[in-house]
Formats: sequence, C-alpha cells, structure tokens
Amino acid sequence: MNYFFLLLAFLIGVTNTFQSGVNSQLRLATQNPILSSILSFATGLCVLLVCYLLFNKDAIPSFETFRSISWWKWLGGVFGAFYVLTVILIVKEIGPANLLCLIIAGQLVAGVLIDHFGWVGFAVHPMNIWRIFGIGLIIVGGVLVLKN
Repeated sequence: MNYFFLLLAFLIGVTNTFQSGVNSQLRLATQNPILSSILSFATGLCVLLVCYLLFNKDAIPSFETFRSISWWKWLGGVFGAFYVLTVILIVKEIGPANLLCLIIAGQLVAGVLIDHFGWVGFAVHPMNIWRIFGIGLIIVGGVLVLKN
C-alpha cells in the first residue's frame, strides 16, 4: 500500500474540515450562502485552471467527445455544489465535528454499497461481516461525538 496516498487521504479530511469553516466565514462576510458557494467554486476553478495549464500534457478532447458523455457523468459537479452549499448552511448550526462525523458515516455507508454492487464503474468488493462491523463502529463513534 502506498503510504503517500494514505497521507493524502488523511490531508483531504483535514482540509475538508478547514474548508467548512472558511466557507462558513465567507457566508458571514457575503451574507449569502449561494454567493459564498459560487465564490468558493470560482477560486477552486482558478486553481484548477492554473494546474491544468502548468501540468497537463494531453490534448483537449474534442467537442464531440464532450457531447458523447452520458448525462449522469456530469453529476459530480452537482454533488460538489450540494456538498459545499449544504455545509455552508449547516456547519455553524451543528458544528464541524458533528458535521464531519455524519459526512464520514454517509460516505462509508455509500462506499460500502458502491463497492458491493460495483456502481458507477467500480470493481465489486462484496460486503462482509468486517465491513458491516466497521460501519457499526463508525456509527457508534458518530453517536458518541454527537452526544456533546
């Protein structure tokens, strides 16, 4: 197992937590959760465009390639917008620990189901007692965190 990738996954969690707080403060500054979401995505888009210009070595796909992409494959942006907007709306209400605990529980349940059924192009990794036990532990941990 590549430990660098494990470290990156951990750092995603750390930055995700800070993103929630930063975007929440942006909401306070703009007084508008939708505008805050737009600004968050706009700055992210700028960073990605710079990365693309600096590091991409592949040709830009043709317009026909983009047209041939199935509609559901565009939902990643919709899911990202849902995530950022809802986090901005609720993090101040429930706190970052409770928010992320519930997000992680949802991600784990969805991940195990996606693995089990091989949805959205993933290889099948059948559900087993250890995975179910792991989900149970996460849920118990979540309940403990939510107890405050």
